[in-house]
Amino acid sequence: MSASPGSAFRAALAAERPLQIAGAINAYAALLAQRAGFRALYLSGAGVANHSCGLPDTGDTSLADVLTDVRRITRRVPLPLLVDIDTGWANPTATVREIAAAGAAAVHLEDQIPAKLCGHLPGKQLVSPAEMSTRVRAAVAGKPDPAFVVMARTDAAGVEGLPAALARAQAYVAAGADMIFAEALPTLADYRAFTSALNVPVLANLTEFGQTPFFTLAELRAAGVALVLYPLSASRAAAAASRDVYTAIRTTGTQQSVVGQMQTRADLYATLGYTVRK
Repeated sequence: MSASPGSAFRAALAAERPLQIAGAINAYAALLAQRAGFRALYLSGAGVANHSCGLPDTGDTSLADVLTDVRRITRRVPLPLLVDIDTGWANPTATVREIAAAGAAAVHLEDQIPAKLCGHLPGKQLVSPAEMSTRVRAAVAGKPDPAFVVMARTDAAGVEGLPAALARAQAYVAAGADMIFAEALPTLADYRAFTSALNVPVLANLTEFGQTPFFTLAELRAAGVALVLYPLSASRAAAAASRDVYTAIRTTGTQQSVVGQMQTRADLYATLGYTVRK
C-alpha cells in the first residue's frame, strides 16, 4: 500500500532540511519542477487567482477554482502538494476534506479577514487569535489521516509586531496546527525567534518583490527554518517571457528574434515523456 500524500510530504521534510517547495501554477509547471529535482510542490492562491482566473489575489477565487488546479497537478505528478486555502472559505473542515480528496498532501490557511490581501502588501487586517484558532481546529477536523498536514499562516508580524505574531503562532499550534507559515519576516533573527518559540516546523516564504530578503538555504537552516517556499518564481519568469514574445511578434510581425528564448519541441516532449513514433 502506497504512503498517503501527507506521509509523502513528511518524508520529504525528513529527507531535506530545509525542504525546498516549488510553486507550480499548473500540471506542466509541476512536471518541470519535478524534472529539476524538487521533492515537494506548492499551489499558490495568488497563482490560481492571477494565472487561472486573471484576477488579483484579494479573496475572490473559490474553492472550486482551487480544486480544478489541484486535481490537474496531482493526477499528473506524484510529488506531495501543499495548497493555499486562503482563510478556509466558509467551512474549513469541508475545505480540507475536499482538498485532500483531490490528492493534496497539505494545506495552509491564514489569519487575515476573508477579503484578504497578498501577505507582503500593507493594509492587511487580521481576525482575532481566537477566531483563527477556531479556523485551525475546524481545518484539523477535516484531515483524512493524521499524516495530512494543516499549516497555520500568520500575517501578524507586519501588523501587530513580532511578539504578537509569536503568541498567535503558539495559539495556533495549541489548536492543532502541524506547522507554522511565518509570513513576511524581514530578518533571520525573526525566523530564529519563531523556530525557538515553537516545537513544530516553520516555513519561510521567499516570494520575490516582498518583505523577506533572498536568504540562502544555509542561512535559513542555521535559523532553524524547516521549509522554504518559492511560490511564484517560475510563473513570474514565464509571464515576463510571454509578454516579451507577444510584444516582439506584434511589433515585428515575426517570432524570429525570440525563438532562442523558447522551449524546443524536443524538450517539451522530453518533459511530457512523449515519444514520437517514426
